[in-house]
Amino acid sequence: MTCDSEYSWSMEIRIGIQHASRELSFETDVKAADINTQLVDALAKGGVLSLSDDKGQSYLIPAANVAYIEFGSTQSRPVGFVN
Repeated sequence: MTCDSEYSWSMEIRIGIQHASRELSFETDVKAADINTQLVDALAKGGVLSLSDDKGQSYLIPAANVAYIEFGSTQSRPVGFVN
């Protein structure tokens, strides 16, 4: 029997950036609503969108250059040894 605390969840994020040939793609444990709020705040201030992935890598993106953000499905996955 497993308990919910043995699982973590992560969501794939894809960000299109203007004048960049490739999109930025990573997995994060931040909720889509929180990322949306951060983007709206960064756009209002004319600032930078600061995000991090589930491995601790940080990404700084000029908010005005964000073309789109695609939120993937949330997936829970086991952490540690599972029988």
